[in-house]
Amino acid sequence: MAMSRSEQMAHVGRRDTAPERALRRELWARGLRYRVDAKTPVGRADIVHAGRRVAVFVDGCFWHGCPRHYVAPRTREAFWRAKLKGNVERDRRQTLELEEAGWRVVRLWSCELARDLDRCADLVTGAWSGSRSGASLARERRWHVVEVATPPGGLGPERRYLEDLRDPRRHRVVEAAHDGTPVSSRPSTPRRSRTRR
Repeated sequence: MAMSRSEQMAHVGRRDTAPERALRRELWARGLRYRVDAKTPVGRADIVHAGRRVAVFVDGCFWHGCPRHYVAPRTREAFWRAKLKGNVERDRRQTLELEEAGWRVVRLWSCELARDLDRCADLVTGAWSGSRSGASLARERRWHVVEVATPPGGLGPERRYLEDLRDPRRHRVVEAAHDGTPVSSRPSTPRRSRTRR
């Protein structure tokens, strides 16, 4: 018998996901030592080295609004819209507060780790060593889906509203198929309030 959506979501772990474990193995092989699921001044991070003030977050595509792979649920839309918005706002707050406190923050999508583990490990290694290139790579623009507008009847592409994680004034709109495949992308004009369904 198949599990309900609620039962499936209850089985999703908060830590020790396959992408996290792959990254940790690679960092360990490179000689980096760290704490797992450890406290920082503003909450927990997936990988932490407090002495070097490095916090690494491995963000799941569904829970954090990956611009490539986020798929909006078709049930309980208001609940999931609020959940996504809250997760992105928490990610932004944690990132900015840690950086303000002098920490180097690396945020990686789980899909990035699956696609190019070496590049992701290089980002973390650069932040670890404090290199200028590592710091600038870690601060590259990070787009997050904050809202998805589905056309009436579900016909046609959905409109995805994306924000830069570090600067919510920077945003863009992407039209995509329901599975997240981009149809078009354009920068958005200064944000106006949108009518929410």
